[in-house]
Amino acid sequence: MKIKQGYMLREIAGHHVVFPLGSRTVEFTGVITLNASGAFLWESLAADITEDELLKLFMAEYAVDEDTARNDLQEFLGIVRENNLLDEEE
Repeated sequence: MKIKQGYMLREIAGHHVVFPLGSRTVEFTGVITLNASGAFLWESLAADITEDELLKLFMAEYAVDEDTARNDLQEFLGIVRENNLLDEEE
């Protein structure tokens, strides 16, 4: 899975903000504000990666236990899936 093309993450005034570009502005008309860990996950999803690989990266970056990391990851993935921002083609 990876983030669909046409979305950009930028840091603006100390906040991590995702917004659509080009034709994606028709599909998604808002912005998403992420905390630092959300921005890390977003950037990690720039390349095609499995959920298990993403979990391992997250645990290594933030030195958290697997249950905490898995819960946080599921919450993040739920948000990006709800907004149809993931390309999950097999």
